[in-house]
Amino acid sequence: MGKLDAIAARVAAGATVQFRPAGSSMIPLIRSRDLVTVVPVDATKLEVGDIVLARVSGTVYLHRVSALDPGRSRVQIANNRGRVNGWTTHSRVFGICTTVEGTTRPGAAAKARPRPREEQALGD
Repeated sequence: MGKLDAIAARVAAGATVQFRPAGSSMIPLIRSRDLVTVVPVDATKLEVGDIVLARVSGTVYLHRVSALDPGRSRVQIANNRGRVNGWTTHSRVFGICTTVEGTTRPGAAAKARPRPREEQALGD
């Protein structure tokens, strides 16, 4: 299991995770080793351009949503350099990137999956 697989499992379980992804496929939106925050997402609220943590064909990516297919409950994932990774279902979109190096991603927080009531009570 790779680093992004472990992060995806934590986000899928409801955790907010900060980490520093490596690579250049998302420049200039995310540079290698930038600190990002990813929160669980309500995939039905996604829009083209959102940066998500998703599994496509067995690999986990922190890439952009490049197309939507709401009728089939799926999204297309691509990097920021034109390479399309493929389509994946809403259940394989684990989280949305809400901040990059402390800068808020516009509209991302509104797409976060609500926390369960008992967790809200414990955390507040």
